[in-house]
Amino acid sequence: MKALFVKILVPIGIFIIGALGFSLIKASAADDGEKKPVDTRPTVSVSTLKAVEHQVVLTSFGEVKPLETTRLAAQVSGEVMSWHKNFVAGGLVKRGEVLFTIEKDNYQAALLQAEAALTSAQAALIEEQAKAQVAEDEAKRFPNKPRTDLFLRKPQVLSAQAQVKSAQAALMRAQRDLADCEVKAPYDALIISRDIGVGQFVNKGTQVAQLNNIETAEIIVPIAGFDSLFLPSPLAETPVNISYKGVNGFARQGKIARDLGIIDSATRMSHIVVQVDDPYNLKSQGSDLKFGKYVEVSFSGQQLSQVFKLPQELVNNRTVWVVDNEQKLQAKEVNILRSEGAFFLIDKGLTNDEKLVLTLPEYPQQGMAVKLAASKSSEALK
Repeated sequence: MKALFVKILVPIGIFIIGALGFSLIKASAADDGEKKPVDTRPTVSVSTLKAVEHQVVLTSFGEVKPLETTRLAAQVSGEVMSWHKNFVAGGLVKRGEVLFTIEKDNYQAALLQAEAALTSAQAALIEEQAKAQVAEDEAKRFPNKPRTDLFLRKPQVLSAQAQVKSAQAALMRAQRDLADCEVKAPYDALIISRDIGVGQFVNKGTQVAQLNNIETAEIIVPIAGFDSLFLPSPLAETPVNISYKGVNGFARQGKIARDLGIIDSATRMSHIVVQVDDPYNLKSQGSDLKFGKYVEVSFSGQQLSQVFKLPQELVNNRTVWVVDNEQKLQAKEVNILRSEGAFFLIDKGLTNDEKLVLTLPEYPQQGMAVKLAASKSSEALK
């Protein structure tokens, strides 16, 4: 009886369990049918593009050099009597200061002789002019009698006038020679070398010192070809910032003086000349801009209109990715106008309000559908 009971209940239990399992499977299948389809589009971050006005700043480096160097020479011969206390290597002197003096006795005597010769010539001229006046009066008393120029003493007067001019020229030379006994600085100068001393005899034309002009310094700055397109116009008088970045760093102001007008055949660079007033601060306060120092020069170039400033990592082979109105990726070829640091300046290939892709999918494809993360303005790219 018990066996019969088991035989009946086991099949029934198996049937019930199977029915329940089938119901569960069917319910699960029904639930799956009701689920929404999964969005498999990759998510990208974008930024809305806005064209900007951009001021190009050009930067280069150059060595500070004097505007001019003079090899000073004696204009007269004689013994050196004295020299300025700053007339030593490294000394600074101002325009017009006496650097050294040469014995004046001989030149003062020569000046006196020239003055005496001029007085004598002027006296001779007065005498000849008086004689000429007498001859002219004589001729007037006998108007019908022919008179020669010799009788009227015209040649004698001309000769006397010539003697006066000759004496005046000799006097000027004597005055100049006397003045040249005091050798003066032709400009505010840095003394590079001095080759004379007190008691030394120097001959006319002997080189006695070398000076560098410190009223103005020059910096010859190379400009690469890709930068030369953005030089300001006009170039002359453009303000320049000059800086030295070191332990004793400083900044100075200058201006562009001129373009050298040639392109270096080896480097293919052009060169501009920057001028700085009073580099050794003889008339002002501040850090000296010493000759030979290597400095950085920066100045404003052209103002660019309607350009896009993008990080370089977003531009690959002159191509950037944008998302169109249908939320699909589009590759756009752009023109890189200029590179500045970590950014490219782009003037063609993009338009305002386009959505620039900041984070690309691993394998971007033209026309690939994407979904957008939160958008941000291109100002955040700067």
